[in-house]
Amino acid sequence: MTTPAAAKPLVSVLIPAYNHERFVQRCLDSVLEDPYPAKEIVVIDDGSTDRTGEKIAEWIKAQGHLLRVEYVQRENRGISAAWNELAARARGEFLRLCASDDYLLPGGLEAQVRYLQMHPTKRAVVGDSIVVDQYGNKLHDSGMRDLHHADKRLYSSDEGIRRAVISQWAIGGPVALLHKSALETIGRWTEGLRIDDWDFFLRVAACDALGFIDVHVGAYRLHGNNVSKTRHTATRIVNLTESCEVARRRADLFDEPHRTLLKAQAHYICAKIAFLQKRMFVLAFHMLVYLALLAVSKLRLPPIGTLLEKT
Repeated sequence: MTTPAAAKPLVSVLIPAYNHERFVQRCLDSVLEDPYPAKEIVVIDDGSTDRTGEKIAEWIKAQGHLLRVEYVQRENRGISAAWNELAARARGEFLRLCASDDYLLPGGLEAQVRYLQMHPTKRAVVGDSIVVDQYGNKLHDSGMRDLHHADKRLYSSDEGIRRAVISQWAIGGPVALLHKSALETIGRWTEGLRIDDWDFFLRVAACDALGFIDVHVGAYRLHGNNVSKTRHTATRIVNLTESCEVARRRADLFDEPHRTLLKAQAHYICAKIAFLQKRMFVLAFHMLVYLALLAVSKLRLPPIGTLLEKT
């Protein structure tokens, strides 16, 4: 028997939109296409300079009678501030995160809500994604495996999740659902950051509050303006520098050996910066420290077979 919509917890789909006039209506359509019945959309046009705002308004005029939509158009304040405002405006018990150039896949909401209901100690759950290009053509079957080259088996245990989130960040695209109440304990997004998602999920993983389902719940779109995939050297250095600062700031949230593992990751990121800056001696120093800290952390980590024994 199917559960009536009135008995389902409300999911608020949060959509920060910025200069995605080509993609935002596909994103909004995907919320309607998901069969989960108890849902709303909260969308902010974060100071777009193209026709993103007009596209959202057109969609609401045509489709807005089919579900509740709250739409805000304002000046640009950055992605972290947008997430915080979206969450504050949401009425749902659960928050689904989806950038305006990505889109949801049908069935994802139901699967993730069910997981969190069955695992009350978890405050957030992530799934996998497919990867598409700017035209919607599929590039990869698994964002985690094919794009980020992650071992998804690590995500089957709390120990593995901590290790994976620290050393092999692979949570990208519209794949996360969280309890709104989690923001009261874990904290909100750190405003001013560009690498806001890693900072947020490090805090979730440090509390063993992150779960994983091996289900394709969204589509991550690769195009020329993805922040994490830029080839512009100066921008990459800025992003990596911020990532290094995040790693150092959040290390104290973890117990050993993961604290040391995150400190090692900070030096690995610094080595990448030195490589881009062509500072070979600095690169060598950070790599030596990275390898030393990595060795120390592994002395305290369980054998890899223990991490992967749950399936």
